[in-house]
Amino acid sequence: MAFAPTLKTWLLVLPAVAVLGVAGYRASGHAGTVPVTAGELPTARVAADDAAPLPVVPEALARRLAAFERGNALPSGLPLDLRADIEDATDLYAYAQRLRVQADDGNHEARWMLSRVYDYCAQYAIDPGGYRLDNNVLAGLGLTAAPAMVQARERVAQRCGGFVPGDKLGSALVLAERRKAATQGNLAAEASLFAEGEPLHDSPEYRRDLVERVRTSRDPEAFMAIAPGMGVRAAGDQALTGLVAGEQLSELAWRVAACELGLPCGADSVLVNSFCANGGICSQDGTQDFRDFVYDAAVSRQGAGKMKQWIKRLVGKRGGQ
Repeated sequence: MAFAPTLKTWLLVLPAVAVLGVAGYRASGHAGTVPVTAGELPTARVAADDAAPLPVVPEALARRLAAFERGNALPSGLPLDLRADIEDATDLYAYAQRLRVQADDGNHEARWMLSRVYDYCAQYAIDPGGYRLDNNVLAGLGLTAAPAMVQARERVAQRCGGFVPGDKLGSALVLAERRKAATQGNLAAEASLFAEGEPLHDSPEYRRDLVERVRTSRDPEAFMAIAPGMGVRAAGDQALTGLVAGEQLSELAWRVAACELGLPCGADSVLVNSFCANGGICSQDGTQDFRDFVYDAAVSRQGAGKMKQWIKRLVGKRGGQ
């Protein structure tokens, strides 16, 4: 989805990601479906293969156990700004339930944020037991960068602990929620559909108009949502000629511009956490925010000047460091 990592060629990607499956081992013990041989796996993973399969826990009990593991902290009610709790809530399942009530009442902003929660939690929810087992395997690989990814994945597991496989989180559900939000008028959802190659309309006029609407909205959620569609995927699209589009750095410019406009992009933000936990794109400096990480790891000195000019165009102010 639009907020998922897409730039694995320019930031640090853990080799272990290629070993771990989408959600790792299956809690039902179907580890044999992973399409690799034992000879290709690290020793730690082979040892895990020999372990007894984890028992399948009934969903109702799983939810109660997850709530117990998260402790006794009471989740906040939905704030006036529906976007706030995705950064701070310790229980994203409860947050999603509150969003669902408002979404079903026609609140397209709540539905957009619901899709973001589903996107963030999907890899965990597919197989919670396998997700945690993969964390153990990853921690045992001895890779220098592995601790950062394990820490990020553990945060996802802690925050998403109320979800279970029966919730059927995944790209199909996320896309369906975003399409509903977009048709109700949510710009960020509309932008994410465009970025995923599923636009509401597919004419050159629509594509250009959508990008211009996002730019003039100064909505950081919409900026971040459209970013993947403004990189190399936009190369050669005549409808986007003259806009910040068509290059790898142009995607980064839209993402950093979202941070400039107020999207939480700190070291502990959902954005940074998602890139590391779900894509293995992790900073070696745990204090770096997304913007500093990009300039440090993804942009050359020559490219930095171009990036700053593009960000200036997008946000209407100087994009310097």
